[in-house]
Amino acid sequence: MRHTKVLFLPFLFLLTVACQPHRSHDNNKERARDVYRQAEALLEQDSTQQGKQLLHRAIRQARQENDPHTLYLSQLLLAQQLSWGDTEGALQTAREALQTYEQHPDNERNHLILLDYVATYASQLAYNAESSFDEALRYAHEAHRLAVASSDSLGTELVSQTLTTLANIHWAQEEYPKALDCAREAVQQATPTLLLGAQQVYARCLVACDSLAQAERVYRQMECGNDLQAAYIVQSNLAKLALRRSDTEAATEAIDEAFAHAEDLYFKALSEKEGYYRSALRQELENEQMRHRQSRHRLLLAAMGLFLLTIGVAAGLILRARMQLIGQRRRAEVWRRKHEVDERIRQDQHHLREAEAQREQLRQRDATVDFLKGFILQRSEVVQKLNTNTDRHITFSNREWAEVERTLNAIDDDRFQRLRANYPDLKEEDLRLCILTRLRLSNRAIGNVYAISVSAVQHRKLRIKKEVLRQLDPDTTLEQVLDKI
Repeated sequence: MRHTKVLFLPFLFLLTVACQPHRSHDNNKERARDVYRQAEALLEQDSTQQGKQLLHRAIRQARQENDPHTLYLSQLLLAQQLSWGDTEGALQTAREALQTYEQHPDNERNHLILLDYVATYASQLAYNAESSFDEALRYAHEAHRLAVASSDSLGTELVSQTLTTLANIHWAQEEYPKALDCAREAVQQATPTLLLGAQQVYARCLVACDSLAQAERVYRQMECGNDLQAAYIVQSNLAKLALRRSDTEAATEAIDEAFAHAEDLYFKALSEKEGYYRSALRQELENEQMRHRQSRHRLLLAAMGLFLLTIGVAAGLILRARMQLIGQRRRAEVWRRKHEVDERIRQDQHHLREAEAQREQLRQRDATVDFLKGFILQRSEVVQKLNTNTDRHITFSNREWAEVERTLNAIDDDRFQRLRANYPDLKEEDLRLCILTRLRLSNRAIGNVYAISVSAVQHRKLRIKKEVLRQLDPDTTLEQVLDKI
């Protein structure tokens, strides 16, 4: 009887603990600024959908609480998330954020940032829809005016940021001289944190104005540090510039460096992905432990009920046996999942090695094919004629044009035959310009064939890319479009 009482006391303690009510958070009582901070944390962890849902809730609660500061911050952050796939929705949300601020102004810096974001989204929408940039320019000029007027109190950081926005808008409008002036001033005003972005815009404007040597100097002056994406952009643009001036050695070197940065980006993303899986697995294990604790509490309550109806010693032994069994199953499940994760990691590493070997084989094969194609083209009479007459006007007969087109079709998988079939509106003179472009000729050499200036050649290429081939991406050149056909 004494042993029964000793066993009964621990069961009473466990019953008291198990019957205590669980603490829960009432989400409805959270303030809008707390919901906004939770949304920020989720978005930093790439939980986009949950972050958007919390932002919508923060906007509703901020309106109910009459908290305009949290309201326009939530609207601006939501606009940033919508800008990845819904530019029109992002612009509308940014307008609402700006309207909220103007009704309840509290910080001049935030006003400038809101104007700059609205200008950016308006320019993106105008570029995608090929419509007017008037709204974007209006907001951008207003932001720049306020930034210049407030430069003494807020510094030159916002001046550089608004100038960069104006440069992007003028570049999208193909007003390259204006874009170049704004970009040059933005670089002069830029702080160390904004200098890299301002230099990228400045170099792109220089390329658009055909100042290739200056653009190359700007790209080489950029200090990317640990920013692998920026380093890849710099090296790829250096490769493009080298190709435009027919410097094969420099282009090959820049392309190799660009691929090296791309591989670093790939392995960095893979490492982050592995960390994400490990974090998710750890969270799942914690959730599993929580479920087991809840299940153990229910079993404990059932055992206590059984204890009240039967002998205390027998009930205690049964409960102990069940708890041990649950622990064994849990340890077995954890070990099995750990083994599956390790096996999946080993398989991924094996697949990566196989993919790397395949990429190396493909690269060697492509290099061999490119060499043979170049050898065949160099033996063509037309190419020889171009190589010996680079500084004066060059004329070709219809037979010579037909010869070089047949040669390119023979070594290039009938690329221009498909071009004729897929684009019946393509004029003969446009097709010949595509042939010269495919031969990797510089704009100066092409200008000698047509007796026109380099800028006129660039304009013709841009017109063919946009109006005939229907390629509207500003970062894609005519050479890249022809490569994809």
